[in-house]
Amino acid sequence: MRVLWITAVVVGLDQLAKAAVLHFMVRQQSIPILGDWLKFTFTENPGMAFGIQLGTRGLVTFLALAATLLVIYYMYQVRNGYTPYRASLSLILGGAIGNIIDRVFYGVLLGYDGLFFGKVVDFIHVSLWRGFVPEFVPGLGGAYMELFPIWNVADMAIVLGVVGVLYFQNTFHRQLYEEQLAQMEDDPPVPESAEARTADGDGSTSPLTSLSPSERSTLQGPSSEDA
Repeated sequence: MRVLWITAVVVGLDQLAKAAVLHFMVRQQSIPILGDWLKFTFTENPGMAFGIQLGTRGLVTFLALAATLLVIYYMYQVRNGYTPYRASLSLILGGAIGNIIDRVFYGVLLGYDGLFFGKVVDFIHVSLWRGFVPEFVPGLGGAYMELFPIWNVADMAIVLGVVGVLYFQNTFHRQLYEEQLAQMEDDPPVPESAEARTADGDGSTSPLTSLSPSERSTLQGPSSEDA
């Protein structure tokens, strides 16, 4: 599939960026890029997206691998489909593989844990909002909060891919329907011949229909007129 070059580019850029962070930064170091709005902050995420924890790191790695295999299988099923839709899936696949490399190998490569127990390297720090939560919000009213997701190139590719899938899915399904309709028009169903039906119309074939008139007369015996 030609769109897989997108997957390869995403994986390459993601791993190069993480290698640079590991080489030039130390954990928890933060480098301002655009003031407080955008920074490079070196963190390691043992859980899922946004630091969500779901069981052990081994379970998270297993779930990530299973989801990636499902994406690969689905991409094979739609390998001849709408190109922008498949390109969006390639972005998702590239991001998934990029983070799986961290989870599978980084624990061993960086010397802090075993195989399949690595942490995902995040560094793109975006401060979306900071301030006091309005008083009418239950449980959080009046509290000071800051929304600052820290992610990486792989995460960005996944988000862009999901947006692309949602945007292009209608065109993809419409094109698929039109192709199926065209195939039905090119190969219409063969109508059943009248000779293949019995007299009572039950759809079964009578053995008498394959005989000549003289043979049928012999098998059926003399008619009332001959008697």
